[in-house]
Amino acid sequence: MKRKHGGEWPFHLMLIPGVVLVFIYSYVPMAGIVMAFKRLAPSKGMFGSPWVGWRNFEYMLHMPEISGVLWNTVFIAVMKMAAGVAVPVAFALMLNEARSRLFKRSVQTIIYFPHFLSWIILSGLLIDILSPSTGIVNELLRRLGMKEIYFLGDPGWFPYTMVLSDTWKEFGYGTIVYLAALTGINPALYEAAALDGAGRLRQTLYVTLPGLLPMIILMSVLSLGNVLNAGFEQIFNLYSPQVYKTGDIIDTLVFRIGLENANYGVATAVGLFKSVVSFGLIGASYVLAYRWANYRIF
Repeated sequence: MKRKHGGEWPFHLMLIPGVVLVFIYSYVPMAGIVMAFKRLAPSKGMFGSPWVGWRNFEYMLHMPEISGVLWNTVFIAVMKMAAGVAVPVAFALMLNEARSRLFKRSVQTIIYFPHFLSWIILSGLLIDILSPSTGIVNELLRRLGMKEIYFLGDPGWFPYTMVLSDTWKEFGYGTIVYLAALTGINPALYEAAALDGAGRLRQTLYVTLPGLLPMIILMSVLSLGNVLNAGFEQIFNLYSPQVYKTGDIIDTLVFRIGLENANYGVATAVGLFKSVVSFGLIGASYVLAYRWANYRIF
């Protein structure tokens, strides 16, 4: 039977604005990668500046702070990935046990709302809430007889504050994803488990969790591509020089080197290094998702 494609042209036309925007803002700027191999002279421009080869990358590798920045990036990103799976799964399991549909919908709406707020807004809220002098959290600690904590100024507390605040912002989205996966579990499995004498806890352990496992594996594997993305917008709006030791990440380092110190060649080299590693991790994550979770792009 011959397929008719005449009715599909409106959908292709709808793609044109998106394709144009992606080309302009994602592909055209890639020409700037050449700056990673040049010593940029503003008077000569990006293409007229002298070629230095791998010198910017050698300078990057010999920067005294680069090892700490790499560790901070991986440490914060991995903790975010772990919390980004564990908390939504646990919350989805608890909501799944609720019998009131109105209660479940209300809770889903409340926990999903922070996902739509930018870090500009949330950073202002967190700075006020976590303030050591007037913040509600430290006020509560003082009332309990505990010493106040400088969450955003103490290098020891800062990474964990970033992880907890990011989890609070995003776990509502993950909870909805896992709740949707729960609807795909065959109810007959619960009935069979109940007939065998399994209570709610055993049904959760032997029916619900195995049913969620493919989605958990898929979400975990696909997040591997974000190992070097620890959250620039969040950390940039909340960090300060006193927490650089544990809070400085690759993206904030690139910002300071490039825009604050005007060393565009080294900043581009650091960003290119991150992009190449992230590209490899994304490719590996899709291979693992295909093998372990039967995930296919096409």
